[in-house]
Amino acid sequence: MQKIGLWLLLVAGTLGQVSAQVVADLALEQDQFLPGEALPVAVRISNRSGQTLRLGAEEDWLTFSVESREGSVVSTLGDVPVAGDFVLASSKVATKHVDLAPYFTLMQPGRYSIVATIRIKGWDHDITSRGISFNIIDGTRLWERDFGLPVAAGGETNALPEVRKYILQQANYVKGQLRLYLRVTDSSGLKIYRTVPIGNVLSFSRPEPRLDRLSNLHLLYQSWAHSFSYSVYNPQGELITRQTFDYADSRPRLQPDEEGNVSVVGGVRRFTAKDRPEPAAQPQEVQPQEP
Repeated sequence: MQKIGLWLLLVAGTLGQVSAQVVADLALEQDQFLPGEALPVAVRISNRSGQTLRLGAEEDWLTFSVESREGSVVSTLGDVPVAGDFVLASSKVATKHVDLAPYFTLMQPGRYSIVATIRIKGWDHDITSRGISFNIIDGTRLWERDFGLPVAAGGETNALPEVRKYILQQANYVKGQLRLYLRVTDSSGLKIYRTVPIGNVLSFSRPEPRLDRLSNLHLLYQSWAHSFSYSVYNPQGELITRQTFDYADSRPRLQPDEEGNVSVVGGVRRFTAKDRPEPAAQPQEVQPQEP
């Protein structure tokens, strides 16, 4: 029995030494996410094995598991796409970036942990990372509106429309810093098509949302002492316009016309590097001065 116990200890020690030759570390840019928001994870792989490794050829060379604080495994919606052959020389580090949100059912608020597992062809054991934790939070709803999905050009004009919902939310992303989010769902609000961060907002700001004739969402909100951010999102939750307006003789505001188009009136537009679409000529960005 003592010999068997000693042999098991030696095997465990050997595996530990081999595992230490390749190390996987996980990193997140933030530790709070809304349901449906992109969950980008960086997997940092360090090769200390003394040999060159070829990774990424197999579909399952890198896998992920997510658990709740209570230890229950989060169900998956599909396999995370990670294939992509590459070579990692000894003493070198490679980083793989993936978005886990579309592949795990992370709808309930709570604290979760991610673990990554690397399988190296020819090795008889896997490399497992340490877990990294994050929170799914439920932001404060500021506004919501049902809308009909526009019919494609040439489509049936009297067809029953597909109804979706815009939900404008506010969350305390960083302590003392508020951020606006847009969530696009089905009419029930249960199926989430997309959740996107819009930008930081002042605590006293009252965002001004309006829909145009194509069901695009126009949003104007105060982002700085004398500055307002203007964004337009389509029914898929994709950003199509982003501009900045400064308070001048009048406060900028949204105004619809008789044809159902929406535009900004008042204030003075300030061109920035973050504009979408980018202006043809790139004027130098001028930062607003604090009072």
